[in-house]
Amino acid sequence: MTRTTKTAPKAARSAPQGRGRIASASDGDPATSKPTTTEGLDGAMRALSLALDKKGLEPILLDVRQLCSFCNYQLVISGRSERQVDAIADGISAGLKQDDLRPISTEGARSGQWALLDYGDFVVHVFLHSAREHYDLEGLWNDAPRIPLDVPAEARIPASESYDSADAR
Repeated sequence: MTRTTKTAPKAARSAPQGRGRIASASDGDPATSKPTTTEGLDGAMRALSLALDKKGLEPILLDVRQLCSFCNYQLVISGRSERQVDAIADGISAGLKQDDLRPISTEGARSGQWALLDYGDFVVHVFLHSAREHYDLEGLWNDAPRIPLDVPAEARIPASESYDSADAR
């Protein structure tokens, strides 16, 4: 007689232990639980600095500790062109590598439209601005508090400046 065992779903098997977990006195109700860790905040802020060095635009840092279990923070930033999106993603990767931080995984790199860099406790999304507006991650994570950022004026897109995919190339 053969014996079979059930295994956990793939996502549960591959999730790192202890990362992005929230200790709570409640039964996990996000409305009443308080985040207990700021792991990833320093890395996300360093990634922001590196992105701004490459002239990234309109950065937003989302605190998703109470909303998801796969990371604590998500940095969303735009580039003006496909080449700049790749340059921002490469600059973040290279700079964080010097700090001994390497991404767990990357997606979309070299597409020019979007790059995702997953560092475990924080995730960086670099978008061509028109693609960012289309996918609207800020709207998807509308319940996530925004971390206040001191963003220089040159990293802001003027309201009078239009962005469509033809102009961004």
